[in-house]
Amino acid sequence: MSSAATLTAAAPPLRQRVSDLLYTRRGMLLLALLGPPLLWFGVIYLGSLFALLANAFFGLDDFTGQVVREFTLKNFVELTQPANLDVVLRSVTMSIAVTLTCVVLAFPLAYYMARHASGATKAMLYIAVMLPLWSSYLVRLYAWKLLLAKEGAISWLADQAHAHWVIDALLSLPSIGGPSLSFSTLGTYIVFVYMWLPFMVLPVQAAIERIPGSYIEASGDLGAGAGLTFAKIILPLALPGIAAGSIFTFSLTLGDYIIPQVIGDSTNYIGQVVYKQQGVAGNVPFAAAFSLVPIVVVGVYLWFAKRLGAFDAL
Repeated sequence: MSSAATLTAAAPPLRQRVSDLLYTRRGMLLLALLGPPLLWFGVIYLGSLFALLANAFFGLDDFTGQVVREFTLKNFVELTQPANLDVVLRSVTMSIAVTLTCVVLAFPLAYYMARHASGATKAMLYIAVMLPLWSSYLVRLYAWKLLLAKEGAISWLADQAHAHWVIDALLSLPSIGGPSLSFSTLGTYIVFVYMWLPFMVLPVQAAIERIPGSYIEASGDLGAGAGLTFAKIILPLALPGIAAGSIFTFSLTLGDYIIPQVIGDSTNYIGQVVYKQQGVAGNVPFAAAFSLVPIVVVGVYLWFAKRLGAFDAL
């Protein structure tokens, strides 16, 4: 009995042995922490991407409508059709326009938040930027549909200010106009900017906040005016934040299919084509091939953003 008790007391419990092992071998601790999420990422995300890629090389039987699991490049050849290229060009153009507008609107606010606001004012600005994200995406979207409608609040305000001719002039423009703001490319663009603007403000504000104040003071001491200081000091150092925010605004606009479906005319974007081909037409292989287009476009965009130091501001 005494020897058994001695062996039991001498042998450390399992929990302690595992703890000692993880403490002495940090690699195993890192594997234990990152293993489950990496496994989930590999199986669910990468697995779905590989399945998507595989389906893009399959065909569709015209008679039965069933997927034919035989290798073909037909779907990628169809992507080069003028109608499909127009959809890609339209989507990329809208994404670039929304991103540039978000930069222009976000930079002054982000600069004020980082350099001038403090205390309660800064907290209120943070809440004002993030407050739209606390409500449902669809609630905000349909609220904008009511605001942009022909009988909506924006048209009413324009009538009261005797400025309805401005809206009529914008809606009469080719390519962006329509019967009302809620049924026009211009309305789609406005809602895109509203939805993704917070994703630009926060990275830019973080980048500007990291600029040492001594740099700006030194620029002034050396005789540089406000414009030159902005061009030579503030903008280059804030560029990683702008690039980081543009990743969100560009990719979110490129892949969104709900906003163009609710706001705007019948003009198709990449997300809508994928949705219709997969859900309505049942052409899963072509939908898979088309869904690879934004992946490639965003991949190229991320490469440029990385060269600008975007990931340093994430």
